[in-house]
Amino acid sequence: MTGLAARNETEAAILSRRSIRGFLPEAVPRETVEHLLDVAARAPSGTNMQPWRVIALAGEERQRFCEGVTAAYLAGAEPQERDYYPAPLPEPYLSRARAIGWGLYGLLGIARGERDKARAHMVNNLHFFGAPVGLVCLIDRTLKLGSWLDYGMFLQNIAIAARAAGLDTCAMAVFAGFPNTIHALLDLPESDGVVCGMAIGREDRDAPANALRTARVPAAEFARFRGF
Repeated sequence: MTGLAARNETEAAILSRRSIRGFLPEAVPRETVEHLLDVAARAPSGTNMQPWRVIALAGEERQRFCEGVTAAYLAGAEPQERDYYPAPLPEPYLSRARAIGWGLYGLLGIARGERDKARAHMVNNLHFFGAPVGLVCLIDRTLKLGSWLDYGMFLQNIAIAARAAGLDTCAMAVFAGFPNTIHALLDLPESDGVVCGMAIGREDRDAPANALRTARVPAAEFARFRGF
């Protein structure tokens, strides 16, 4: 929870949402996951296009998927689905990215140049950080920027609805880096683009990575108010 005080239950769910990187092995029932997706699908979308497509993985199917993507990672790079960041990354975004990167590595005891430890963290990442449920989020490749904006609201709805249900999440762009492997593992049509993954489960409060707290710039710094 941030220092900002919640004024209602909705705000409490929003303010308590964090990217969790260590989960308990407790199963999450299919009915719960399906309900979260039904709630999230109330997100607004241009002309009600509802561009989201999701494959929810648990149990042996989740394990098979994670092992397949991990094998692809260890074998070497494959073409990215898209550029997630510009290169080079300008300020202030570069400083923010470095702060969270080194903050997380510090909690995990990964020093600069410790490639084996960094690789092990990546493998954990590709296993949804141990979460019992992993979502693979897809979009029709013909859709444009507006539908991607809609998709962001859908993903946020999942995260907030999960918090209201006592669950935790982590949206995971890393999976967009393995489009060919994911298409093969899940037998996807060529028209499906990989947006991201999302882990769903209950936070393991003993996981070092979950001690990470990130700051937010207040509205007074990023917004302009006129006519008030």
